[in-house]
Amino acid sequence: MTENASAFAIAIGTIGPAIAIGMIGAAALIGMARNPQNSDKIQISMIIAIAFAEAIAIYALVVALILKFVP
Repeated sequence: MTENASAFAIAIGTIGPAIAIGMIGAAALIGMARNPQNSDKIQISMIIAIAFAEAIAIYALVVALILKFVP
């Protein structure tokens, strides 16, 4: 039973960050295409935003591991 709960937690917990990372990447590419002079600033902001979105997936992984290994 706990295997199902941990699999559900990681599956649901990674959908949001995956969509967010795709949207961040798309917006950054559009911004770089429209204003190539600011590509460096846009890329730095994009990397920071992706790191924050990825942190949510890591939190979901921690919850899934707790559900799996803590009785």
